[in-house]
Amino acid sequence: MPRRRVPRPSTPPLRAAAEQQERKADGDWMVRAIRGTSTKDYRCPGCSQLISRGLPHLVVWPVEKALLSEAAIDERRHWHKPCWARRH
Repeated sequence: MPRRRVPRPSTPPLRAAAEQQERKADGDWMVRAIRGTSTKDYRCPGCSQLISRGLPHLVVWPVEKALLSEAAIDERRHWHKPCWARRH
């Protein structure tokens, strides 16, 4: 007798995290919260400490690209949430 197949529950599609625009003293920035799904370690430019893989953090990039950059998102950096909040 053949085995009956039980349908697997569908997994929800991955959605892009919401981005928001923030203004700091040095310009406007796009900010995206990462929920801790990263597979790499990053170095926070605010404190120079490691952001371990899997740790929730922020990805930040300027709204307007720098003069020698092809796109503003090429300038993205990963920040600890408190480090970004302390930045003026």
